[in-house]
Amino acid sequence: MKLLQFPFILIGGLILAAILVIFFLNRKNIKRLTPLAASGFACIIAGIIFGDNIIVGYSLIGAGVVLAVTDIFVKPKK
Repeated sequence: MKLLQFPFILIGGLILAAILVIFFLNRKNIKRLTPLAASGFACIIAGIIFGDNIIVGYSLIGAGVVLAVTDIFVKPKK
């Protein structure tokens, strides 16, 4: 790992921890993720993890964004 990447990883981890804390403190108003949104989120996280291989990383992030946008337009109607 390069020394320049460390601050970005640390800041990203702190932001993720803050989001998780907010998520667990505000559980009563939470809407559940649809399977499509969860798949998109998983693809984006996998793309970040496998970011060293540019083709795989960007492909997974792109697939995650496509799944998330698809989920926005194909919301189940109540």
